[in-house]
Amino acid sequence: MNGAIGMDRLIVGAKIVTPAGILEDGWLWMRHGIIAGLGGVRGDGGVAGAERPPAEAENAVRVAGSGGWVLPGFIDMHVHGGAGHDFMDAEDEELRAITRFHGRHGTTGMLATSMTAPRENLSRVLERVSRFIGAGMPYARLLGVHIEGPFVSLKWKGAQNPAYILPPRLDWLEDWIRDYPGLIRMQTLAPETEGAPAYIERLAAAGAVPACGHTDATYDELVKAADRGLRHAVHTFNAMRPYHHREPGTVGAVLTDDRIMAEVIADGHHVHPAGIKLLVAAKGVDRVILVTDAMAAAGMPDGDYEIGGLPVVMAMGVARLKDGDSLAGSTLTMVDAFRFMVREVGVSVPDASKMASANPARQLGLAREVGTLEAGKRADVLLLDGSLTLRGVWVGGSELRE
Repeated sequence: MNGAIGMDRLIVGAKIVTPAGILEDGWLWMRHGIIAGLGGVRGDGGVAGAERPPAEAENAVRVAGSGGWVLPGFIDMHVHGGAGHDFMDAEDEELRAITRFHGRHGTTGMLATSMTAPRENLSRVLERVSRFIGAGMPYARLLGVHIEGPFVSLKWKGAQNPAYILPPRLDWLEDWIRDYPGLIRMQTLAPETEGAPAYIERLAAAGAVPACGHTDATYDELVKAADRGLRHAVHTFNAMRPYHHREPGTVGAVLTDDRIMAEVIADGHHVHPAGIKLLVAAKGVDRVILVTDAMAAAGMPDGDYEIGGLPVVMAMGVARLKDGDSLAGSTLTMVDAFRFMVREVGVSVPDASKMASANPARQLGLAREVGTLEAGKRADVLLLDGSLTLRGVWVGGSELRE
């Protein structure tokens, strides 16, 4: 469970990753749920903030950084569940289990992500998540809902249930916006489908992120969708029209249009490390977002599961539909995605941190509150040792414990 809310913590002797660079032998003070101060010596020898904590921080509980890394908490924009539970049918107890599981693996904020399903099922997800958020959240925070589908392409359905795929219904969206204002933070759809341009415009006007995914959109169709407000690609390379040198397709537009942020599942199964290197090279570190796309089997043993009403088998930690060979989400955690980017893709710790925290915060319009370690921001903080093993998680300054 969480430690005492509001208890001061002072992390000392760590490498603090900040927007201005790494603070060597740095310190970070958490007080009343926010970052009250931080400082240390920059890599160039200069001092950021104060070299040592202020006297009033001396009464805080000290946490030895032991030369490890202090990072902002991870933000997962695309996660279906974990610990044996799915957001599609999770009540309060299951929502606590999901947020506890992912919180223990470094996620301090997430979007509860749905699957293609009937309207009433999606409305129930919104109702349950809205109630859970309003009652207070003891572990990782739910920042809203990501509706994935049902307005997607049958050709690229992946693990989306084809029985419920249909063209965009603007009347559904209007009802959801009215009944749950501000709760839908992102929706994934196929922008080539009939009615999609108007739907994208309405999503953007409501403050949600219009995203492409499970789509057969051509290059031109995706660029036109970006003209209407589309600005995100889910699980880039997966379940979308691939690149061809004469018709660059969805992938080509995602790689080359700076208006579109590209999320990627960095687990070594969904995308080859070379493909992720290509994505980072094309988009730059400021436009790539790490996600898990984790399903209920995350954190569970191999066996039989379900996603979106479809049977799934997990073997050696990889989930696939029983019918066919399609991957069915992942069993990834954000800290594993972060480590994969550093160890297998070869990006720096600060750049991987940006993709896991700052970029999703910016995409969700939350950059003033979370996503980076700066004085005055919410104290969503991670401590990792030199081998990138997670040693501490604080959500709003409250330590997440077993």
